[in-house]
Amino acid sequence: MLVRVHNAAMFDPSLCTEEEIARFVAAFYAKVRKDERLGPVFDAHVDDWDHHLAKLTDFWSSMLRGTRRYAGTPMARHAALPDLDETLFARWLELFGQTAHEQDNAAMATRAETLARRIAQSLWLGYQMQHHPDRLARDLPCA
Repeated sequence: MLVRVHNAAMFDPSLCTEEEIARFVAAFYAKVRKDERLGPVFDAHVDDWDHHLAKLTDFWSSMLRGTRRYAGTPMARHAALPDLDETLFARWLELFGQTAHEQDNAAMATRAETLARRIAQSLWLGYQMQHHPDRLARDLPCA
């Protein structure tokens, strides 16, 4: 499934700069990599962190500014991972929120945090449907 992230009503190019997005993404994933729960999961699946951070920066640029730089398959990539559970998604959201609140651009941080909760919920539901098609998917309580 190719994800196209563009809906003009959702984006505001004046919300933030590319540099603000890049700083936010770098700060967030620095926390993820150091986290005792998330770090090993990411390190097991990310071979080239520079490339991964560039792709994630493109993703958030597309989501926040509507740049259309990202085209990818985040659902398929996450669904392919083994042994994810809702506590990992909750921890990801916790670190995302902490990092968002540390940003100087509060409007960008608020919008990114709202989007992150929606994205986490969607990925978690998709993950469950892929791995447990016979069960009713549960919402993330923290999203």
